[in-house]
Amino acid sequence: MLIIGSHVSMSGSNMYLGSVMEALSYGSNAFMVYTGAPQNTIRKPIKDLMIEEAKVYMSEHGLSFDHVVVHAPYIINLANPDPEKRAFAISFLTEEVKRTQAMQAKQIVLHPGSAVGKDRVQAIKWIAEGVKKVIENTKDSNVKIALETMAGKGNEVGKTFEELKEIIDLVNEPNRVSVCFDTCHTHDAGYDVKENFQSVIEHFDQVVGTKYISVFHVNDSKNIKGASKDRHENIGFGEIGYDSLLKVIYHPDFNDIPKILETPYVDGKPPYKEEIEMIRNKVFIPNLKDIISQ
Repeated sequence: MLIIGSHVSMSGSNMYLGSVMEALSYGSNAFMVYTGAPQNTIRKPIKDLMIEEAKVYMSEHGLSFDHVVVHAPYIINLANPDPEKRAFAISFLTEEVKRTQAMQAKQIVLHPGSAVGKDRVQAIKWIAEGVKKVIENTKDSNVKIALETMAGKGNEVGKTFEELKEIIDLVNEPNRVSVCFDTCHTHDAGYDVKENFQSVIEHFDQVVGTKYISVFHVNDSKNIKGASKDRHENIGFGEIGYDSLLKVIYHPDFNDIPKILETPYVDGKPPYKEEIEMIRNKVFIPNLKDIISQ
């Protein structure tokens, strides 16, 4: 079974229940949410998230919490050279993991961090120390922290599979750490997702191990391979292309792994219903953007 969905919002009076309803409106059987705005740390109390109502609605519509993904806010940087800011990042990520657990999601995606001081070796150590501390702070949790493959914009850590492997080895908690494989990011980082995804995934398996992949972010890219820019494009309209992304989505080794779309809105409208339908039908629609914008 294809497990596919998109990023959905969690806001207003319906909160988590609204996220489920939005996902279902796109024909999804998986979805990803931020527990609040990704650019800040303002969060509603867990009791106000409409979790029980969401659980009932998911059960009524046959959705599994195994296919719900939370994304940590972008502002968390476990590699910040300022010890007070690192301590805050650890504290806030700890609370996000607790919120993820309360929402019964199984994983939270994390951008590993940025080597602000440009010392990548030290940054990797700080990231691993931070993740390990968060895991220690949430010993009763089964939530995995999924380190995302990054495009390499600025001083982002996680551009290479080797960097992710270093973090995973230093954390040494294989039941609590995983990887979110982003197609746009890996393409922008220089991996040949377009022409030879099989070769890329074999390399990933040799370096990290495909058993660590717990979610895919499926996005096309506005950039050429290796651009290190991280600019998402709608499925089939970028440099990776529809056929290549379909090979990722339908790769037999990852049938049970959620595929999450983070593609751009078209004229202010979410493209996910149309993109998911196009993916399921396995036929590219060249005028898809025109259809969405109508």
